[in-house]
Amino acid sequence: MEEKKLDINSIIGFVLIFGILAYMLWQNQPTPEELEAQEKAKQEQVEAEQKAKAQEQTLVTTAEDYTVGTSVDSLQQIQLKNKLGAFAYSAIHTSNEETVVESDLLALKFSNKGGYLSEVKLKQFVDYDSIPIYMIKDKNASFNINFGTTDSRILNTKDLPFIPTVTKTGDVTVISMKLKVSESQFLEYRYELKQGDYMMGFAIRSQGLSHIINSSQAINLDWKLKGYRHAKSISYENRYTDIHYDYEDGKSDYTRDGEDDIEDVSWIGYKQHFFSSVLLTDTRFKNIKVKTENLVQDEEIDTVYTKSFATTIPLELQGGEINQSMDWYYGPSDFKVLNKYDRNLDELVPFGWGLFGWINRYIFMPLFGFLGGFMSYGIAIVVMTILVKFLLSFVQYKQFLSQAKMKILKPELDAIREKHKDNKMKAQQETMALQNKAGASPMAGCLPALIQLPVFYALFQFFPSAFDLRQKSFLWADDLSSYDVIANLPFNIPFYGNHVSLFPILASVAIFFYMRLTTGQNMATQPQQEGMPDMGKMMKYMMYFSPIMMLFFFNNYASGLSLYYFISNLISIGIILIIKNYILDEDKIHAEMQEKKKKPKKQGRFQKKMADMMEQAEKQKQAQQKRK
Repeated sequence: MEEKKLDINSIIGFVLIFGILAYMLWQNQPTPEELEAQEKAKQEQVEAEQKAKAQEQTLVTTAEDYTVGTSVDSLQQIQLKNKLGAFAYSAIHTSNEETVVESDLLALKFSNKGGYLSEVKLKQFVDYDSIPIYMIKDKNASFNINFGTTDSRILNTKDLPFIPTVTKTGDVTVISMKLKVSESQFLEYRYELKQGDYMMGFAIRSQGLSHIINSSQAINLDWKLKGYRHAKSISYENRYTDIHYDYEDGKSDYTRDGEDDIEDVSWIGYKQHFFSSVLLTDTRFKNIKVKTENLVQDEEIDTVYTKSFATTIPLELQGGEINQSMDWYYGPSDFKVLNKYDRNLDELVPFGWGLFGWINRYIFMPLFGFLGGFMSYGIAIVVMTILVKFLLSFVQYKQFLSQAKMKILKPELDAIREKHKDNKMKAQQETMALQNKAGASPMAGCLPALIQLPVFYALFQFFPSAFDLRQKSFLWADDLSSYDVIANLPFNIPFYGNHVSLFPILASVAIFFYMRLTTGQNMATQPQQEGMPDMGKMMKYMMYFSPIMMLFFFNNYASGLSLYYFISNLISIGIILIIKNYILDEDKIHAEMQEKKKKPKKQGRFQKKMADMMEQAEKQKQAQQKRK
């Protein structure tokens, strides 16, 4: 067999083929421009894939990661709908994050994720540090409706995107926030904001969602708020920060800390001393749950929040749909403003219950409003104090007259006690008989003092609640609704604070001299009985203890209240000195009492009953002694 050899022609052929292939590859090599285009195309493809993945993740997961304003293709819309269900329509059509609306009183922002108020600013007020008053800001509040769907989902509206629409007609601005399935199927929050009004109309309604909402599961409205600090004194503001509510057709109450269940509620209010956030309903809530928590751990450390509030309200379906008409109030806790709405909102102002509240509403509030209309509020407090003390001066006269009578009778009363020192029952009988004939009684001095108590307590409630005093200055006090400061201390004194207030010092000095005058008179008329506490010593201790207590207690209280007590005690001292030195004549009173003792005086029913009881007790005691 002949062996094949690689000849020269074969070699030339292979070389030619290789050369042709190399030429062809060189001819097809991309230019620099083509290489750049290819690289750019690859980069765009990678970015598109990453963007699509991010869009899918953000739009189909919960709203914590949701980003509005993203366009998606039809495939991603299908994926979105599979994740969010029917409400994916709103996610696709929402284009921004917040909706901003203002009136002359309120500046509002609505979050398009959740459809609720994300910022509420009261334009006409500032806090103690001249910072605008914000009721809602920086996610300190949330509003959410939690419900189940017929396809076994649990949805929270605060996590879902709403489509905003703002329309304005005259002085009314309507903000519609819709969570849509389609143009004709949606859940809507509808707000109506009016010029010159702190009250906003608010309604929650659904349309065409009866086949989506699971009526067998509870539908809960959750409203939460952490109250911002607005006042200089944290402890003072916190004392008047709580949840108020109106229930059972006109009754009102509050809860300061803890949890509570309430039925038949027409409004629920988060009161932050001088400012309030209130949710009102046209159809009463059958039952709600409220919770309050104190967020101030240490009053000496600066804090942002005072208390947190939470309310859970079950909503009822009507024909398978949600339809609840309500209102929002964001504004001052001012009695005059709240009273105009005629919805019992004035109960947010703690004027006191029963008689005390009546005195504040119908006497002190109109009087103080009248005086404050043409004079400074500090002068108005002084003038109102003078008027009140003048009207009560007859009470002090009666009280001092009774003490004077007891002082005149004291020698005779001491003689009776000495005569019957071994028979206390007999001594009490003769003492009562003498007092009755002379027209003098220890109770006659106590009753006038009791008459003053309702006025005292009413004013104690009035001044901390008077909105007109807020940020009004007088003399060295720059805010009559808060404490005055004449010196800051480099340390904190327990129960006193880290500052010195002058008005409480003046009030304490005045009450000391007032008690010295009245206590000295009482000590002279009070007999010391065996086996009983020494009333003289007790009164003496009270004379020193009461001013000290007042000094500590009022150092962090409203300076307007301390001003009232200072002026009130000064006037009381003046009235007592005038009565004692110029009106009462002890010789004349003594002569009148002697004349009364000569005349027979019929005992009253109570006095006769007491005398009979004491006589029977005396007979029983004598019978026991005979048996022994």
